[in-house]
Amino acid sequence: MKSCRNWVFFGILVLSSILPAHAGDEDTYDQDSIVKDATDFFGSTAEGLAKLVEKAFREHGRPNGYIKGEEASGAIGVGLRYGDGELTLKSGGGRKVYWTGPSIGFDLGGNASKVFILVYHLPSADRIFQRFPGVDGSLYYVGGAGINYQRRGDIVLAPIRLGVGLRTGASVGYMHYTRKKTWVPF
Repeated sequence: MKSCRNWVFFGILVLSSILPAHAGDEDTYDQDSIVKDATDFFGSTAEGLAKLVEKAFREHGRPNGYIKGEEASGAIGVGLRYGDGELTLKSGGGRKVYWTGPSIGFDLGGNASKVFILVYHLPSADRIFQRFPGVDGSLYYVGGAGINYQRRGDIVLAPIRLGVGLRTGASVGYMHYTRKKTWVPF
């Protein structure tokens, strides 16, 4: 009986050394590397940025990609947003991405932002090219930071924006991610 337990223990030890500790972790980013990449991108070590990343990880787990980009937006009740960036997937690959989107709500002002978008459950780079509905709330008075979520099926995008401008409000809309730059927001 004791010999059998030893073999079982030995088998578990061998299997645990062969199998990865967290299956799937090699295809996703950990929180520390995302905070470092975002901090390098924004050029800031703001504590608020780390808290926004922590919130996204707490609510959605580990992302399998991110987009680094810039955008400009404005609204007087009806708003428009235009941006572009570079998609990077942990599993390899990536590409240039453009986005546009209309919104409607109680929203007034304009802002320009650097955007770091956490990407969750994106099976391939080409699946980014679709519309993602979302809700946004903003308050920029000279500078501001924020995060919101856009979801389409299992794919979740979490844009973290640090920007400047004068804007306040809340709106509903969508972002249309495309391969080519366009001025048509629909």
